[in-house]
Amino acid sequence: MALFGAISTIGGYTMGSRILGFIRDILVAAILGAGPVADAFFVAFKLPNLFRRLFAEGAFSAAFVPLFARKLEGAKLEGGGRAEAEAFARQALAILFWSLSIVVVAAEIGMPWIIRGLAPGFTETPERFQLAVIFTRITFPYLMFVSLVALFSGVMNSLEKFWQAAATPILLNLCLIGAVLGLAPLLPSPGHALAWGVFAAGIVQFAWMWAHLRRAGIRLGLGRPRLSDDVKLLLVRMAPVAVGAGIYQVNLLIDMVIASLLPPGSISFLFFADRVNQLPLGVIGVAVGTALLPLLSRQLRAGDMAAAENSQNRALEISLFLTLPAAAALLVISQPIVSVLFERGAFDAAASGATARALAAYAWGIPAYVLIKTLSTSFFAAEDTKTPIVIGVAAMIVNVILNLVLMGPFLHVGIAMATAISSWLNAGLLALVLIRRRHFTLDARLRRRLPRMIVASGLMALVLWLAQSGLEPWLAGGTTLRIGALVLLVVGGLAAYGVAALLTGAASTDDLNRILRRKAA
Repeated sequence: MALFGAISTIGGYTMGSRILGFIRDILVAAILGAGPVADAFFVAFKLPNLFRRLFAEGAFSAAFVPLFARKLEGAKLEGGGRAEAEAFARQALAILFWSLSIVVVAAEIGMPWIIRGLAPGFTETPERFQLAVIFTRITFPYLMFVSLVALFSGVMNSLEKFWQAAATPILLNLCLIGAVLGLAPLLPSPGHALAWGVFAAGIVQFAWMWAHLRRAGIRLGLGRPRLSDDVKLLLVRMAPVAVGAGIYQVNLLIDMVIASLLPPGSISFLFFADRVNQLPLGVIGVAVGTALLPLLSRQLRAGDMAAAENSQNRALEISLFLTLPAAAALLVISQPIVSVLFERGAFDAAASGATARALAAYAWGIPAYVLIKTLSTSFFAAEDTKTPIVIGVAAMIVNVILNLVLMGPFLHVGIAMATAISSWLNAGLLALVLIRRRHFTLDARLRRRLPRMIVASGLMALVLWLAQSGLEPWLAGGTTLRIGALVLLVVGGLAAYGVAALLTGAASTDDLNRILRRKAA
């Protein structure tokens, strides 16, 4: 499958998941607001969600896919089947299952101490602390299911079957929406219902991927764990990748720990801001990284450096073409977005304003977040997992320092600012190392188009700012008027960027025609 086609497939399903996720978050915000129950649930949800991104979209895929793809490629060259590749996947499954079983049991027993470490500020409010312990004990087994789903997804992606894994987050959102609508009235609090929804989602996602694996002819039984040379190599590569590829998620975890020391509601403000921020990060970053890794791995193994460099440049071009305007838009219209999405029920205007300020701060880092995903993939495809961890740890240390410096004057907004700044440092260092090693060079097309993308994004931001001022009466009105104003802003912004991109040369009509031809095909 061509790079653009794979990105389109994964991005399309991810976009569907994000839309469902917004529906879910609208319901959660209305029913929970930004109080103690909300803070407790978001801590409980953050932990398995962190592992979902680290495993499904980071460490496991980055380490497993090149090794599995190499065995598949070897089988093709030798004219044999894929028995060796399947055997490797079965070994990885056994190690993963039994290791995580021990982790889950230990975590369930020690959950009070884990919560004290993740949210030390909760100990000052016993209600939040007890709820966080209860909720996290319910959600934690999700780690088992989502990690196994990550393995299944890596196998399917290596077989160039992308949509099945890309659809799994949709199942999570459907389960949580069902929990809010169906379970909430039956349990002690909506937080209990949401926690059980997360647990159920793990089972559903596992069953979904298992069924599609069998349909693809892959049989992965659970055997005794055995540390073969291949599994040892997998484990060695996973550890650094968990930090290198998932440094953004690690930064968010640090943000949560520090935010627990701030006034109640701070964790909720950051959670909802990050949910909006995750739309471009998830749709673009995950899609590009997932599609690029197996393609680059094949090209580098074949010694086709010209093709690999072209793939890197086109992936960066797609990423920047989409993330630069996304960042500009979220900076300018963060308040209308948050107001329309979340301001209802228990989520009042004060919570909306606090969340919008955090979103604007996160938005500065959107291009960097996606660049990290894309540039890290270049290291992983070359089977270098050490360099990203060194850079990731440096960025993490900077993030912690900036958190402590900025949280005083800016409260929760300072935490979002620190995440954006440290992410740019991470992306910059990754690019610098690749360039110095001569593993990557900006080609003439990307050098020509990048400044034009920046100009086009700036012009779009100006149009949005003027339009927002003109629509102020609508934005201050009722729900229907606010939704109408936001729709006009989004459509107008897209149109403005499209026109500006064509006028400045950031994109061409040939690009549009190629996209349309691929869609038609």
